[in-house]
Amino acid sequence: MIKIHQLKKTYNKTPVLNGIDFDIRPGEVFALLGGNGAGKTTTIKILLGLTPADGGTVELPEGLTVGYSPETPYFPPFMSGFEIMKYYAQLQGLSKKEAERVAGELLEEMGLENTKTKVSHYSKGMLQRLALAQALIGDPELLVLDEPTAGLDALGRIEILELVRRYSQRGKTILINSHILNDMERVCDRGVIIRKGVVIRRWDKKQDCERSLEDVFIASMEEKIVC
Repeated sequence: MIKIHQLKKTYNKTPVLNGIDFDIRPGEVFALLGGNGAGKTTTIKILLGLTPADGGTVELPEGLTVGYSPETPYFPPFMSGFEIMKYYAQLQGLSKKEAERVAGELLEEMGLENTKTKVSHYSKGMLQRLALAQALIGDPELLVLDEPTAGLDALGRIEILELVRRYSQRGKTILINSHILNDMERVCDRGVIIRKGVVIRRWDKKQDCERSLEDVFIASMEEKIVC
């Protein structure tokens, strides 16, 4: 189990996280929900060790392997998707032959079979799929996805959500940061709603089945529930 306890973070004397608490169970899809500036991305960066917390703790299982897809993925535009995947696979210690095999398989699964296409010609959806493919190198136990469907059209969102569902069915633990409530309700099991660095509501799809996630979210924002 992953445990986040009393996380605190301040930037330029402005509190961003004010004691965030939640846990993620093995094999579930967990949602970080909230508006812009709520503290979702900061929480992810602390969990990944990309930025230090000012207080609180992050408990991860020993030896946990993690794959990360950022909100705005960037890859060298002069490289092809295959070249990028091969490069990252070799960074993880795979031989050239094994890296090429893994790169080809993951790109095919993501619907990016035209491996010679330069990233400069990729659409937003293709870049998101490439970022997800890169996150899956090494078959990580935990996937952290920061706004994976942001900026995509309806078809692109459906494709990404289907990939998330597929990997969840394989037993992966997945943490998703998003403000698109309909998407999260489709694929997530549980989550927390954050506002101004505070958890104001805990959501469970099974327990809250009589109300839509959108209704839960709106009520939470209006009532400012702290739980």
